[in-house]
Amino acid sequence: MNPQLSTEARLEAYSMSARDAINQLRSHAVNGIDESRVASLHGRYGANLLTEAKPVAWWIKLLAHFSQWVILILIAAAVIAGTMGEWIDAIAILAIVMLNGTLGFIQEEKAGRALAALRAMSSPMAKVIRGSSVQSIPASELVPGDVLQLEAGDQVPADARLITAFDVEVQESSLTGESMPATKDAEVVLPASTPLGDRRNSVFMGTVLTRGKATVVIYATGMQTELGQIAGMLHQSVSKPTPLQQRLTELGQVLVVVCLFIVVVIFSIQYLRGGGLMETLLVSISLAVAAVPEGLPAVVTIALAIGLQRMARRNALIRTLPSVETLGSVTVICTDKTGTLTRNEMTVRELWVGSGRYRVTGTGYEPQGKFLQESMHSDPDVAHRQAEPTSKEVSGDADKDLLKAITIAATCNNASMSPGKNGEPWQVIGDPTEAALLVMSMKGGIDPDGIRKQIIYEVPFDSERKAMSVVVQGPRGIVMCSKGAPEVILAKCSTELRNGDTREFNSERRQQIQKQNFEMASRALRVLAFAYRDEPEQLDGKYQENGLVFAGLVGMIDPPRDEVGTAVAVCQRAGIRPVMITGDHPATALAIGRELQIATPESSATTGLELDNLTDDQLAEQVEKIAVYARVSAAHKLRVVQSLKKQGQVVAMTGDGVNDAPALKAADIGIAMGITGTDVTKEAADMVLTDDNFASIVLAVEEGRGIFDNIQKFVHYLLSCNAGEVMLMFAAAILGMPVPLLAIQILWINLVTDGLPALALAMEPPERDIMQRQPRPARESVITARRGWRILYHGSLICLCALFGFWWVYADDSGNLAVARSAAFAIMAFSQLAFALVCRSHRYTLPQLGLFSNNWL
Repeated sequence: MNPQLSTEARLEAYSMSARDAINQLRSHAVNGIDESRVASLHGRYGANLLTEAKPVAWWIKLLAHFSQWVILILIAAAVIAGTMGEWIDAIAILAIVMLNGTLGFIQEEKAGRALAALRAMSSPMAKVIRGSSVQSIPASELVPGDVLQLEAGDQVPADARLITAFDVEVQESSLTGESMPATKDAEVVLPASTPLGDRRNSVFMGTVLTRGKATVVIYATGMQTELGQIAGMLHQSVSKPTPLQQRLTELGQVLVVVCLFIVVVIFSIQYLRGGGLMETLLVSISLAVAAVPEGLPAVVTIALAIGLQRMARRNALIRTLPSVETLGSVTVICTDKTGTLTRNEMTVRELWVGSGRYRVTGTGYEPQGKFLQESMHSDPDVAHRQAEPTSKEVSGDADKDLLKAITIAATCNNASMSPGKNGEPWQVIGDPTEAALLVMSMKGGIDPDGIRKQIIYEVPFDSERKAMSVVVQGPRGIVMCSKGAPEVILAKCSTELRNGDTREFNSERRQQIQKQNFEMASRALRVLAFAYRDEPEQLDGKYQENGLVFAGLVGMIDPPRDEVGTAVAVCQRAGIRPVMITGDHPATALAIGRELQIATPESSATTGLELDNLTDDQLAEQVEKIAVYARVSAAHKLRVVQSLKKQGQVVAMTGDGVNDAPALKAADIGIAMGITGTDVTKEAADMVLTDDNFASIVLAVEEGRGIFDNIQKFVHYLLSCNAGEVMLMFAAAILGMPVPLLAIQILWINLVTDGLPALALAMEPPERDIMQRQPRPARESVITARRGWRILYHGSLICLCALFGFWWVYADDSGNLAVARSAAFAIMAFSQLAFALVCRSHRYTLPQLGLFSNNWL
């Protein structure tokens, strides 16, 4: 892409009329741009593609795995051992280093494909008007000023301003987070501050037309599009070390200081006592080998890999090894709403007809559910004062009012459904709202295909009329069925269907219906009204929408997943605060947030526009109190995540849409949905949920906490053992004894006697109260001061056992030295094996844990 583009102002076409936008772009609404200008525009703006970040060479990625302090110590030890002629020691240490680095490199090589996935979302071909003729060209060749023709099913190849639009709806959930398709209007001119989700006169790259036809003029291509700006955010996002990486780095630095101190002290003591230079150096190196836990990097890597496999069995795929542990320290989960907390499937929840209110069970597009009639007063004011309503199951044809309403829902409908193959979900073609109505009618036993074969006339939905009608030729004559916004349908009605009879409307009854509409809407339900008329009027061959019979109201919503409420409660008990960040409407977001108890009844939703009016300092003051963000863009999500991290929170961000990708990459751990998530989101994430189940995050957090617990256990074990070895060597030197253990014996103990029990400790199941604990402090070291003293205490006990055995066998006789070293070696090894059982828990005793609850150990 031409670098000039980065400094060029982006045309905000939504804030001007279509004619002004076309003039600014030097195009023509009918003829498009001149063919003679295409080449120069290509040179100016570049191809309509999303650019990739400069790839990092594989060898640089591989070398990054050898930059940890512990690894550097081991490499230094191997070099010194080789210089001293101890080739077995040197080769063994280098083998450990190579194993550790290669495992990490292989696990993480799949990362960094986010921009390639973004590019794949672009439409490959586009129908463009150039020089008065319609052409089909590759989308990559489009330039600002091109005039396109779009229709239902087309993917939008660039950001464009509508010129003409007939009944256009666009599915933008992957970009804006809005669960419902957005209705578009070519005539409106919007303020410059209008957020992305409300730009009704524009369409955006990567979105899909679900209804209607449109002519548009492109005003942004490639990296200048909304999708391109998200790609730019991914470029700018720098991955920071995870808490585990930071703590292991700190531990490595401590070990460097300890090793240097021990080598200097022992070398000085031995040399001052008249020891030879080479002999003194060998003793010092033996101590350095004893101080460094050679098996630690390999055990950490293998422990994380084991955790990765366990999480995969619980529907969570981890893409980077350190992210396994990061989950255990999460304090805030920022979650998208659509498709993450909710099913991303509109579902009818209730139906209000003349005979009463019906609750509709079942969720999603599976036509399985019941109608439960509630024994509640029809007036919402009275109903509010009543106790909890009772309900009874009713079949679809048992109530004439109910039957009429669900028949209208199936008839006045352009969606279609088919069962999925091999147990897959039902497939929906058409608008999600109409699909929800179709599912409701099928739950009542209606065959929509049979009814719609009788349609003889249609008045299609129009965003200005906010209504749709069809006329069917039934066995009892011609019937018009209508649906639309309640206020629009009510204005067309003169009577209502009530308990099977047609009754005249009066003002009091109209007010009751309007109250019912407002009450349902206040619970964030999307409300539609149904009506019908037998033998409708005709004027100039067109059927008229007047004199209708009001048949009822229907309320629908994209419902929360069944298991999410429990998962949110578990998170809160574990000291993890869920925060909803969505592009959806504030009322809808707040209703879902309150239902899931993410937000309190007194909470309000903070919008993207309000975020724009907050400085970074103001946001930092409020960010830990806000539970629901609505109508936010990708930049807003990124800003919230960054603000939370500045407050010291360890942030997990979940999502499925393209708009979530930058925030996922910026978070401490990004979590993508595996089924509904876009490729962009999956590639930007650290973890992918294979079942799109928010509850799987809780299971993954439990595993993450257990893994860090286990890391602490085997680090405690390894360092206690190494402390025992160092104390043994140090004490022998101080007491004037020969070296009790050779370097190769120490290396054997560290790799085999220490390494295998440490791996078994990594298999320890999570302790039973692990999800009742608060998250670990973000800055807490792997080795706290308290644990450090316990390590020294346990190390001194191991040292005393081995030192006593060496002294007893050696008995100041150099002829016994080899046997004494064997005795010290055996005592050290067996005492460490026994000590492994102690390290299983510092909260519970061995009988409480169960002797055989960890068969590996």
